[in-house]
Amino acid sequence: MAVAQTRIADVGRLAWFPASRRTKWLVVVFWALVLAAAFGPSGRLPDVLNNEAVAWLPEDAQSTQVVRQIEAFRSKNEFPAVIVYERPGGLTPEDTQAVTAHAARFGAIEEVRTDVVGPLPSQDGEALQVIVTVDAGEEGWDSLGATVAELRAAAQDRPDGLSMHVTGPVGLAADSSEAFAGIDGKLLYSAMGVVIVILLLTYRSPVLWLVPVVSAGTALFVAQGVIYFLARDDTLTVNAQSSGILTVIVFGAGTDYALLLVARYREELRRHADRHEAMAFALHRAGPAIVASGATVIAGMLCLLIATMSSTKGLGPVAAIGIAVGLLVMLTLLPAILVVCGRWIFWPVRPSYGSADHTRDVLWARIGARIARAPRRTWVVTSILLAVASLGVLQLNATGLENKDSFYNTPESVVGEEVLADHFPAGAGSPVLVLANAGAAGEVRTTLEEVDGVASVAEPVTRGERTLLQATLADAPDSDAATESIDRIRDAIAGVPGADAIAGGDTATRADTLRAAADDNVRIIPLILVVVLLILVLLLRAITAPLILIGTVVLSFGAALGISALLFRHVFDFAGADSSLPLFVFVFLVALGIDYNIFLMTRVHEEAKEIGTRRGALVGLAATGGVITSAGLVLAGTFAVLATLPLVAFAEIGIAVALGVLLDTLVVRSVLVTALNLDVRGRMWWPSALARRDAELDAESPARWEEPQPAATLEAAR
Repeated sequence: MAVAQTRIADVGRLAWFPASRRTKWLVVVFWALVLAAAFGPSGRLPDVLNNEAVAWLPEDAQSTQVVRQIEAFRSKNEFPAVIVYERPGGLTPEDTQAVTAHAARFGAIEEVRTDVVGPLPSQDGEALQVIVTVDAGEEGWDSLGATVAELRAAAQDRPDGLSMHVTGPVGLAADSSEAFAGIDGKLLYSAMGVVIVILLLTYRSPVLWLVPVVSAGTALFVAQGVIYFLARDDTLTVNAQSSGILTVIVFGAGTDYALLLVARYREELRRHADRHEAMAFALHRAGPAIVASGATVIAGMLCLLIATMSSTKGLGPVAAIGIAVGLLVMLTLLPAILVVCGRWIFWPVRPSYGSADHTRDVLWARIGARIARAPRRTWVVTSILLAVASLGVLQLNATGLENKDSFYNTPESVVGEEVLADHFPAGAGSPVLVLANAGAAGEVRTTLEEVDGVASVAEPVTRGERTLLQATLADAPDSDAATESIDRIRDAIAGVPGADAIAGGDTATRADTLRAAADDNVRIIPLILVVVLLILVLLLRAITAPLILIGTVVLSFGAALGISALLFRHVFDFAGADSSLPLFVFVFLVALGIDYNIFLMTRVHEEAKEIGTRRGALVGLAATGGVITSAGLVLAGTFAVLATLPLVAFAEIGIAVALGVLLDTLVVRSVLVTALNLDVRGRMWWPSALARRDAELDAESPARWEEPQPAATLEAAR
């Protein structure tokens, strides 16, 4: 009993709870009950996604105000569908007659609750357009795909040679909805496939991979269940974007934590005859690094709460909940299952008590020895190369994607846009919506007509004290020229006395989104850096090491974004990047990528207390190199599955984050940070006591510290 009490004191009761002979079963039963309760609600998460326009827009933007005030004139969920017909060489009377019949059928569709406009002929006589206002209802743009299908069905009997395309906001929303269809399932199965393959290669066991996958799946379903209840009660706003990223981040980060814990458990199984004791010590030693890593991600994600963009703000708590649940599962359920299973789970290479740990004789030990021969030259050259790669950022055009550039393929709505632009004013079907006080409506209309870039202004409609004016732009609604026209419109109408005029609509939304994204970059990125720095200071009890690590992370982010920009432009031929790309890549790379520095540096710190920083840096790299590489491959692979969606914005996030994680894993953490540890030595831990004791510890370490040592020698050094 005294021995048991001593062991508990050595590792702490929290570490013993999921690992002990009795309570391990309580942990497994608890999570089984939680999973059973969460399974149903997790499947209903898509039912509470809020994809209304207001759920994505900046809260205080004029475009958002217009969406809220437009209900006096029509439902805030009403959007125009533009059906454009074309016959090169000239329309025939039969064409006009058929399209007129189609317009009547469009008006009979249940979701069409206002008069259909058209058919309107083009000046060149080769095209007709019909404008149909569709009420999407509370389901938002997700429901528009079915309405577009009805519009197409109503226009099937066209004369031969007359083409038809559904475009405008409704057509684009329908194509986007189709691209998002089944997003959770696609990402879940793709991420699961990537994780399984990498775990099989890492563990070389036909059964061990099941434990991390089952644990990660449990974390995902429980997190989705929690988020469902919060979204259902309007405590949390969740959209398709945050729901999709939740799947990737929980599977990726959760598997990373599992890899670290399993690797440490394998080490402890060689030192302890009792597997329960081995798991308790593994949790005691790896737990702080895992908790610090999870806390860093959670804190980084919660920084998004100060975002101006509602879609970005909503992603923060969704991702934070996912990571928090994943952290709990990986520190309780995973160790409990492993202890229940016993050593056989590692078959065919079971770590027996007293066996040698050969992980320290392989690649990472040799890499560490090579770095140790010239650490200063190594980190200087590596830093220069990363800095040069960062210059590729100059090629990044993160000013938003036009509709035609947002998809891998060319959907019907984009084709329709091009046809519409060939025959009608480019802004037709997506007017600028201007709301003004009724008493000043006439002057506002006159002012609008004089603005450069405005092709026409429709008859105003008054409801009570407010008037709605619709202005058609001369340029395509998603173009930079149209965005500049919005600025001129807002400046002009702001000068009308007593008008209290605001401008919204699709083009205004694009303009507000671009500005909000730029503002979020400036405010959130520095905040995340400060939060991560504070966590590192608390974890390592030093100032020098956290500052150096932050510097390496920033360098890694710059290189990843720079190389990605070059790939986007010269390999994938993307026209540009979404305005939110830099922020999302930064958040994921810093919050998730810092994990690997935490895993490495906590081990180096642990070893440095016994054998000095120089020796500890090599032991830390050798001990964590394999597991961190596997973790990086898992995270990179799970983010890369975002490229399976036919949307350029998601593909760019997936590619940039995957590339950044690989850079951080294979170059920054293994080469740059290790070289800095070897060069800076004990000063890494300034101003702690370890910095002052390091020289003494280093003098006691083996003289040939720079050479890779056999496992037995390393054990003796420890």
